[in-house]
Amino acid sequence: MQQRSIVRLGVPLAVAALALSACGSRGGDNGSSGGSSGGGGSTKTVKIGVIAPLSGDLSALGKGIQHSVELAVKEANANNTVPGWKLEVEPVDDEAKADVGKNAATKLAADDQVVGVVGDLNSSVSQQTQPIFAAANITQISPANTNPSLTIGADSASPKRTYKTYFRTCTTDAVQGPFAAQYLLAQGIKQVATINDKKTYGQGLVNAFTTEFKKGGGTITGAFTINPDESNYQTVVSQAAATSPKAVYYGGEYPQAGPLSQQMKAAGLNVPLMGGDGIYDPQYIKLAGAKSDGDLATSVGAPTESTDAGKKFLASYQAAGYAEPAAAYGGYSYDAANAIIAALKTSLSGASDVKSARQATVDAVGKVSFDGVTGKVAFDEYGDTTSKILTVYKVTSGAWAADKTDEFK
Repeated sequence: MQQRSIVRLGVPLAVAALALSACGSRGGDNGSSGGSSGGGGSTKTVKIGVIAPLSGDLSALGKGIQHSVELAVKEANANNTVPGWKLEVEPVDDEAKADVGKNAATKLAADDQVVGVVGDLNSSVSQQTQPIFAAANITQISPANTNPSLTIGADSASPKRTYKTYFRTCTTDAVQGPFAAQYLLAQGIKQVATINDKKTYGQGLVNAFTTEFKKGGGTITGAFTINPDESNYQTVVSQAAATSPKAVYYGGEYPQAGPLSQQMKAAGLNVPLMGGDGIYDPQYIKLAGAKSDGDLATSVGAPTESTDAGKKFLASYQAAGYAEPAAAYGGYSYDAANAIIAALKTSLSGASDVKSARQATVDAVGKVSFDGVTGKVAFDEYGDTTSKILTVYKVTSGAWAADKTDEFK
């Protein structure tokens, strides 16, 4: 299922451009001609990598990430945003697996034309890819990683930036989990059972939720885990039901959360299942079935379709004719790619090759500030987004519907 996609736009390069006077130059005789040089000189190639699950259970999210980056690059080439340079997208499949992601990152890092990367989807995968990109001075911007430790380190009481090359356009579980806790408490739900998939993302999300829920007067009736490689959750459902919760908070992703909700309702545990952005996908509802109405999910930012910039992005995405939808992280991926592109206007100005411009790109990304699809795109001293807008979505009549959008306080 892995699809290799390279955006090709613009006019064919002149023969004179084939002088290949600098590392990274590519001629038009190989069919990869791209954006105009804008001044009649040579056009050199710079690549933005995408590292995400392009196959497997989470490929619906990964493909949305890939195509959203492709759209940003397509528009940048058409507008000659980085004069003298043609941008290309280099997608690699991490299969949502840490070991596969490590190999994928090594492949991208070995390509001297790669200056920045959008990805990974999973925090557990980024834990393996961060040091590889850092060693190569390649900017990495995740549109979806929410585990706080990726930016501030393992000790939240003494935050320390882990990798200077790492940024993210989404907010973190340190915000998302407590936002969910505050929402349930405001609904009068004060007894909740928690379940997580024992992965970095799921555990972190539940931990952040639990701390805030207890602080607000809530009670965790029971804390349980599942094995994500299994599909029968009857044992944990029975254990959770015995604690009489008013809701179940799940830390994990939709391939497991959907069947878990379905099995909860089938066993008579008719309470809402709530999760984070990992379950906010149409696939969740397909897996959970008709009784998932009332289930809840948080996701970072405001609904894409609720802002003028978001509507424009979705219209452009649809017009581009991609086979898969932008999904939950399309807007964040588009903003991440545009943050790299904005930085390239500075870092590639006067640069003779891509590799020597990598450090300048990292420095420039840290200073970007623009209004994107998901709101203000800017990063703090740790590489985290400065935006703390989140939304609670509820399954209503078989589809996700925004229920509350607010800034976390």
